Amino acid sequence: MNVQKLHNNWKMKKSMASAPETEFLPAKVPGSVYNDLILNNKMDDPFWRDNENAALALMEEDYEYRCAFTPKKDLLESDAVLLRCEGLDTLADVYLNGTLLGSANNMHRTWKFDVTGTITGGENNLCIIFHSPNRFVREAYAKVRTDGTQDALEGFPQLRKAHCMFGWDWGPRLPDAGIWRNIMLAGVNAALIEDVYIIQRHTSQAAEAADAHSFRDRAVSLDFRVNVSKIKKDCDFSWEINITSPEGKTETYRGSPTTVCIENPRLWWPRGFGGQPLYTVRVTLYAGSAAVDTWERRIGLRTMTIRREKDKWGESFAHEVNGISIFAMGANYIPEDNIFSRITKERTRRLLEQCATANFNVIRVWGGGYYPDDFFYDICDELGLVVWQDFMFACAVYDLSDDFDANIRAEITDNVRRLRHHASLGLWCGNNEMEMFVDKGYWVSSAKQKADYIKMYEYIFPQILAKEDPGTFYWPASPSSGGSFDEPNDPARGDVHYWDVWHGNKPFSEYRKFFFRYVSEFGFQSFPALKTVEAFTVSEDRNIFSRVMEKHQRNNAANGKIMNYMSQTFLYPASFDILLYASQLLQAEAIKYGVEHFRRHRGPCMGTIYWQLNDIWPVASWASIDYFGRWKALHYYAKRFFAPLAVSCHEEGILTCNTNINAQPGSFEKSIRLSVVNETQAAKKCTVKWMLRDNAAKILRAEEVRIGVEPLSSSWLEKVELPDVIVENQYVSFHLYDGNELISEGAVIFSLPKWFAYLDPKLRCSVKGDTITVAASAYAKSVEILNEHEDMILSDNYFDMNAGEKTVKIISGKPEGLRLRSVFDIR
Repeated sequence: MNVQKLHNNWKMKKSMASAPETEFLPAKVPGSVYNDLILNNKMDDPFWRDNENAALALMEEDYEYRCAFTPKKDLLESDAVLLRCEGLDTLADVYLNGTLLGSANNMHRTWKFDVTGTITGGENNLCIIFHSPNRFVREAYAKVRTDGTQDALEGFPQLRKAHCMFGWDWGPRLPDAGIWRNIMLAGVNAALIEDVYIIQRHTSQAAEAADAHSFRDRAVSLDFRVNVSKIKKDCDFSWEINITSPEGKTETYRGSPTTVCIENPRLWWPRGFGGQPLYTVRVTLYAGSAAVDTWERRIGLRTMTIRREKDKWGESFAHEVNGISIFAMGANYIPEDNIFSRITKERTRRLLEQCATANFNVIRVWGGGYYPDDFFYDICDELGLVVWQDFMFACAVYDLSDDFDANIRAEITDNVRRLRHHASLGLWCGNNEMEMFVDKGYWVSSAKQKADYIKMYEYIFPQILAKEDPGTFYWPASPSSGGSFDEPNDPARGDVHYWDVWHGNKPFSEYRKFFFRYVSEFGFQSFPALKTVEAFTVSEDRNIFSRVMEKHQRNNAANGKIMNYMSQTFLYPASFDILLYASQLLQAEAIKYGVEHFRRHRGPCMGTIYWQLNDIWPVASWASIDYFGRWKALHYYAKRFFAPLAVSCHEEGILTCNTNINAQPGSFEKSIRLSVVNETQAAKKCTVKWMLRDNAAKILRAEEVRIGVEPLSSSWLEKVELPDVIVENQYVSFHLYDGNELISEGAVIFSLPKWFAYLDPKLRCSVKGDTITVAASAYAKSVEILNEHEDMILSDNYFDMNAGEKTVKIISGKPEGLRLRSVFDIR
């Protein structure tokens, strides 16, 4: 296939119907209306203060994009010429030389138009008119009521466009438009490869092997389904397959093979369980002796599914890779920017590498955004991040008309064919939160809409996948127990979304009442760093209840929730900056409380995917990394609580007994029970040390325990009662050693942080090369290290310190203008 990208010589303006006098502006393709208006200084930053309102109004208009191009001579000599549009957002009429080629109405699809008789040898003019998404959803909603989350514009389910562009409880209402992915001409001679599907057949399962490397003497058969579209019916067609090993050795298989056997395969594993070797597969199509098209992808050799088995706790739900059930650790991914053209391979790689740094092994692509670019999955393949892939349906009901049915069938087929070869693809999921809420009657205005739910996710989608990707596990919704409105948020089956901590105002200790099989959403909000807040505010805005701060807080009651939890936990922060810091500690402590509990109960629970990883704009949210890439406290906590080998403590104290200081006096339990989790395939013999200390960090009691921890397991130490602890000024520190190496540590108090008598730790630091050494003269809780721009990433931060020193490495950023603080400073 001969390809010519059409990325140059574009211009844009409001359409003739909207504003005939408007002049054309230079346009960037791939790009968008908002991006081009910003680049041409015709639109203010939509993220600044309340500029979102003016930006939303711009999408009441239609916009016109034009490009003049001259096709390459050899492309014109092809048997057929196609215009391939990999992303049109969303309502688009496509004209070539004044001829309407067709219309698009789904940003998630690839649109192809045959231009064989329309394209000419000289200058051609391509015109694309993008119609207002605002007007469309408003008018469509007036005709057929389809409801969804109230955080988005009414009618958003009517349009196959990233739902979150219309607003969400963490995102603005900025429904952009434009040519957001590649657009190109494709010259076809004789035939083209529509798609290739590779089915792997492994000779055995890893569960039969002694370890992850015992497969080297096995073989994997690859069955190829090559789908060819013929332009010339009378030609003889064949293909050859080239497979290049991770070491670079290439084997060629000729004669249109349908099965290829790979001897001594190197298996792909999730991060932490083995390597991520990738094989390059190239299929070349021949018409006679002439090569006319190629298809090339990287694959990983592995088996991947979800293990569901009846057991004493209900029914298991766990990622099973090469026969090994892994404990899923990760977060939910949303689009990295509301202006999608600013989502680049480099930016995505930084984000996903920071997931790997924080010991993630799973990423959930949430269903209210978009199907990410190929590079997203390439990077997940390389890093060993298993992808839970939602289809793009979330928090809404849909009108399943014949046109909508055909549209979503094409969308699902396009994206399944594009992504199914990836080693990291863990499962397909029908939607986000719709089974649960439709079951409760949310958003449903007719019996048909509830029936349409079943048709879509339990008939149409499985039907498509049975044809296009039968080898990948399908799950009808998140959360679900398997479909059919059968208790979709059942804690004993399937996956759950748990929000009683946060939305339900329950204390952190509430997590300990549950032993979910797999929790795919749970979260807690915080504010971003001060420098991030400064990027969208002026000084008078910097109060969390100001109009601008609340404009950048899309969860209606969230600021009040943060302050409610603040009142339960910390002293009242005396400054805006301290309030931001304290909110991040609340978030981090909440998620830590849940994750450590679930990991301690590995077996009943096999997954903790918190909400959420990243932001779409600068905002108060559940993210652990903010819009500008600054790590909140939660991401550092995640690096520790997702560590493959880690120690944690189930303590009993005021938080778990009675937080009412004016309750009738009485005794309450004060105890610790330590646990070590081992999410590796090797048995570990470790040493656990714990110390009872006073608030100056002086050791009052010390214990040391040797413990053996089997692979892929959690082991408990004996419970230790500490009835004489003085809860206001004594705490326990605990440490896990693998040999002589300290690999995990923590600390617990038995009081609430606001009542603990922290001494001033007199924090200070020194810098030598790429290391920072922090010194403390007393116990310091959640020590934060900030530089002038608050953009450093360190090997550790927001950590507890006993009196003494701790050294951390600088991963990125400059150690200029360093500042230190701890919970002592929340006052």
